[in-house]
Amino acid sequence: MKTRLDLRRRLGVAAGMILAMTVPAVAGAGGCGKMSHDGQGYVICQVDAAQEPALRLWQDGADGKPLRNFANVRKLLDQGQSLNFAMNAGMFHSDYRPVGLLIVDGEELSPLTTAAGGGNFGMLPNGVFCTGGQRPFQVIESRAFANVRPECRLATQSGPMLVIDGDLHPRFLVDSDSRYIRNGVGVSPDGQQAWFAISDRPVTFHEFGRLFRDGLGVRDALYFDGSISRLYAPGVNRADFGRSLGPMIGLVDQTG
Repeated sequence: MKTRLDLRRRLGVAAGMILAMTVPAVAGAGGCGKMSHDGQGYVICQVDAAQEPALRLWQDGADGKPLRNFANVRKLLDQGQSLNFAMNAGMFHSDYRPVGLLIVDGEELSPLTTAAGGGNFGMLPNGVFCTGGQRPFQVIESRAFANVRPECRLATQSGPMLVIDGDLHPRFLVDSDSRYIRNGVGVSPDGQQAWFAISDRPVTFHEFGRLFRDGLGVRDALYFDGSISRLYAPGVNRADFGRSLGPMIGLVDQTG
């Protein structure tokens, strides 16, 4: 029985990787596209290794106050730049400061935390999304990150991990009734692509994790948030609004 299950699992991952190769065509030049998986709709925004320098992580404005929304992010852009897409990128305190690690352009603005705790962030294992280091994109479990301290140009910590070395988080339940609009990030096995995803409708953790593992073929993926999850992506006519946000991540295009 175990051999049969392992074979089914490998076939599922292989099918997911084949499907993942179609995502660039779905996303097109706008960077984001729509995708269905297991009867649920998602928007997927792909960033390739060559685009990593144009990926940005935002927290505070020039006045040192949290930016809190996409409109304020867009005001920071230089002339000739435009925002390809942006989404919330990790959990935050009531003052909009990040709960865990935040590194922007190599500067640590908030420290790593490895302690278990309440809420989704404390549902260990949680993890760190890191870019611009030894590999263009990585999702690393937080305690492993603490041990190796890899170089990161950008990094944001959140939780829980959605996919851990090819497995769903052990606390995800197939029959859960906890449903939210959720967003997160996963990376290709070779670290050359990152996929940012947000659900169209409320989904469970199990459904969202399967999107990354089985739909996109990733082996490591990280949850950003739920209920407050929002996306700015003019290529798919999305400009979500609502509660103020903490860290935000997005891709900047040079248009002029």
